[in-house]
Amino acid sequence: MNPSKISRWLCVGALGIASVVGVSSMALGQTGRDRAQTPAPASAPGEVLNLNTASQEELERLPGVGPARARAILELREQVRRFNRVEDILRVRGIGRATFRDLRPILTLEGPTTLQGGSRTRTAPATE
Repeated sequence: MNPSKISRWLCVGALGIASVVGVSSMALGQTGRDRAQTPAPASAPGEVLNLNTASQEELERLPGVGPARARAILELREQVRRFNRVEDILRVRGIGRATFRDLRPILTLEGPTTLQGGSRTRTAPATE
């Protein structure tokens, strides 16, 4: 048998077995993005950020939140006067379900902000 036919036969056979057994990434509930991205630890355990009192600087400490997104959160907070649910942050452009899933354990609506680390520092480009 031709080697290319053997490899094709093996691939088709393996796909057939995987679909019969149900061992596919979709059957396990994983999407390509889930497998490709492993979230980095966002903060130390117990650290939280109060969405109703946080400053722009504090908001920028959140993973995936830079200056523009922090301003957008503050603008939304001004419009609604106060976040009633943590999920309200999903109304901010650029914060989708995946980002919210990473932020959810850090966000609160009451109490003090205790989130310390995670601030992003930008370094100036090297000049020669």
